[in-house]
Amino acid sequence: MNEEKTSFVYVTYIVSTPEKVFEAITKPEMASRYWGHENVSEWKQGSSWQHVRANETRKVQLVGKVIEINPPSRLVISWANESQSADPEAYSRVTFEIEPYDDMVRLTVTHDDLVVGSGMANGVIKGWPIVLSSMKSYLETGQGLDIFAKPKAA
Repeated sequence: MNEEKTSFVYVTYIVSTPEKVFEAITKPEMASRYWGHENVSEWKQGSSWQHVRANETRKVQLVGKVIEINPPSRLVISWANESQSADPEAYSRVTFEIEPYDDMVRLTVTHDDLVVGSGMANGVIKGWPIVLSSMKSYLETGQGLDIFAKPKAA
């Protein structure tokens, strides 16, 4: 059965360089500072990557492959929950496009091949904005946001 697919696109502008933005995505020690996770890979086309919780548990939460890599301007990875890694239908795709924009960088993150209404699609819609806002804060100020914070009740 073919399920309806959707995509999520987020664009942000960061006072940084393309090289620093690319490193923030691919260097585990940088990603842990704003994401609470490390992205671990050899960062070569075809290599696997893991999204590992940057705490004492070191739990692998997401997995995938590097589909395309062109530092510092483009990275494309497949993406699935570790618990669903054996199911080819569970994978979605994330594309990071990093472009110079005056004295800033325009970062466009496109997460596609998401099943409409799925837990992954819902998590992506909620997750990317805070993660990318935290990355922006980290690169501009040296301090990421608390991405595990919850909205306050009205």
